[in-house]
Amino acid sequence: MKVLFLTQWYPNRYDAMAGLFVRNHAEAVARQGVDVCVLYCHPVGLDHLEDVGKRGVEIVRQETNGVKEVYVYHSCFAVTALRLGRDEVTEHWGIPNVCQVNVLSKCALVAYDLCFRWEIPYVIVEHWSGYLPENGDYLRNTRGLQKWLYERIARKAQCILPVSRRLMKAMQDCGIENARWELIQNVVYDCFFEENARPAATEPYEVLHVSCFDEKAKNVRGILEAVKLLETRRTDFRLRIIGTGQDFEADRAYAMQLGLQERVIFEGEKTPEEVCAAMQQAHLFVLFSRYENAPVVLSECMAVGLPFVATKVGGIPEMVNTDTGVLVPSENVPALMDAMDKMLNVLPTYHAETIRRHGQKYSYETVGKQLKALYESVLS
Repeated sequence: MKVLFLTQWYPNRYDAMAGLFVRNHAEAVARQGVDVCVLYCHPVGLDHLEDVGKRGVEIVRQETNGVKEVYVYHSCFAVTALRLGRDEVTEHWGIPNVCQVNVLSKCALVAYDLCFRWEIPYVIVEHWSGYLPENGDYLRNTRGLQKWLYERIARKAQCILPVSRRLMKAMQDCGIENARWELIQNVVYDCFFEENARPAATEPYEVLHVSCFDEKAKNVRGILEAVKLLETRRTDFRLRIIGTGQDFEADRAYAMQLGLQERVIFEGEKTPEEVCAAMQQAHLFVLFSRYENAPVVLSECMAVGLPFVATKVGGIPEMVNTDTGVLVPSENVPALMDAMDKMLNVLPTYHAETIRRHGQKYSYETVGKQLKALYESVLS
């Protein structure tokens, strides 16, 4: 079976972290013996193309963990780049049996074209929070002919697979319709499932946050404000923050403004293995997002056995139960501070093995088998 992934986001030479969840889905399917190829188009300036080919396009072919990858770096129109990428894939890899669109966007045009030409079925996996009313980017930025086309492409898909029920409802409220909907989980790296001894529930406590530093979504400053309040109750903890992004420097400056230089450590970008090691050493994870779908970091916490505090937004309530952590309202800094304080006091009541059992559904094997079964059902 040949499956072609068409994706809006993917790790590339300009951003190694972009769309890692898509690569993980592709690898999960490849581990099930499926022949997988990913087509990803990335716009760049003409001066950034290292090997300029026809029409201002540079095509790179490589393989990562059993997944064939075709990159089209381009300074031309997106539709032209997609067409050239499609031709590259079909010439060197062959005609797919199924296409998987990752995020309903321009890349779906290739799946729609192949379906029209050769009756190749396609499914859509959706991760984007833009459909959520708290975000609103889909309705704000998608209008007229583009919106009509996306709705038509969605109806033609054999199945739509959002990463949360909340996202499914939001997509439907935005006019996205299909006869078949199924939930799909994000994949967690193998290293997070390796059993390691959890740190003893004794001070000093280590609280962890992993972020892309986008204040619009992640509200890192709210976490910093909660830490400042918590300092008035206790000083037996520190906060480690891993990640980078557009608001990294501004958030670090805000922490200094609050006088948290000794309480909060900004560690910058880390590899998945390093994030895993940090989670294995931490006592508590905190996420204070304004909107989310199904954040991978919480799946990783469950795989490691790490309890967490998170906001009651998007698909997060679907992931959390009394075994794994607690929810707080978005934007309520005192509630976050209070939850962190209480969680640190009751850490012995959270059991790593129980939390890990909830994380098994995010493994490569579980998700890969689900996707392979879906493709088989579509082809039958």
